[in-house]
Amino acid sequence: MISFDYQPRTRIVFGPNKVDSLGELAGELGARTALVVSDPGIVKAGHVERGMAVLRRAGIESTLFEGVGENPTTDHVAAGLQVATRHEPELIVGLGGGSAMDCAKGINFLHTNGGRMRDYWGVGKALKPMLPMIAVPTTAGTGSETQSFAIISDAQTHVKMACGDKKASFRVAILDPVLTVSQPDRVTALTGIDAVSHALESYVTTVRNPASLAFSREAWLLLSENFARVLDDPNDIEARSGMQLGACFAGLAIENSMLGATHALANPLTAHFAVPHGQAIALMLPHVIRYNGVEFGAWYRDLLEDTGGSNGSATRRHEADILADMVAGFTEKAQLASRLADVGIDREQLPMLAADAARQWTGKFNPRPVEEPQFLALYEQAY
Repeated sequence: MISFDYQPRTRIVFGPNKVDSLGELAGELGARTALVVSDPGIVKAGHVERGMAVLRRAGIESTLFEGVGENPTTDHVAAGLQVATRHEPELIVGLGGGSAMDCAKGINFLHTNGGRMRDYWGVGKALKPMLPMIAVPTTAGTGSETQSFAIISDAQTHVKMACGDKKASFRVAILDPVLTVSQPDRVTALTGIDAVSHALESYVTTVRNPASLAFSREAWLLLSENFARVLDDPNDIEARSGMQLGACFAGLAIENSMLGATHALANPLTAHFAVPHGQAIALMLPHVIRYNGVEFGAWYRDLLEDTGGSNGSATRRHEADILADMVAGFTEKAQLASRLADVGIDREQLPMLAADAARQWTGKFNPRPVEEPQFLALYEQAY
């Protein structure tokens, strides 16, 4: 058995229309004022007004910061910090997708501990207590609601900084699948494939352990069963519920075992060419599965057996191929691009991307070692 140290820090409240418990839960945390962090799309969908109305009925005064953009940057955090400084909230609510939740964490870091986001790049660098937070995810993808990391891009260099501290964990995560129905089809696709990658990558990292494996495996079961269903019928609440729980459990898996080469390959595509994160994941994940399968196919076989995809006699490499093909099938059904050339990447840019991928933190946890030459080979396969 591999040793581990896991302390649950986030209360998970799950079910249709559970957003209506936001005021009660905020009151339990002793808050009378709250900062709600979101983005214009979520505001337009009506979810923010619903959440703020619930807070008002509970006697909690709330202020909205809606200046979050896709892939939150230090500029977004700085703008939110100005609002927090002006209103001095006792609670922060991240209401939206992973960007809103990560930005809420970033604002919390700076509001309570001062300095710049760069000061918290790494693990455990917040020396003072942080405000309690509640997450209300409106997508099923990042699992940020159960992670202690905020992924914030430097607005000047575009480098993604993973800023982690256990104090930055949400106290409560409200999982209301009804809120995810309003997602555009493309957002459902992009966030869904990201969640799938979290389950698959966290299952095979070098630091995987009994706690992470339990979450990864259950996440994979839920996501693999419901991703196609939700693409076929976006109003299927049962499928939406499965995707949201799967994304949440995958987030718990990441918290306990990190990620791997797929995210190391995806981040430079987003930073240099503005490829949406989920699209970048879809491009690279099947190739990483095949690469890892050369040595760790038996681990992938476990996941295939859970979903009835293993024939029981295939070679370890073949098991990885089956799983990679399954993921590629998700990409095709979601109508996402499957080749780098299809998203406007020039072959001449691949060495630069490989050098950047080799500097990414998550690649260090990949089960099969990856350095710049291997990253370049993986980009070539995806081209």
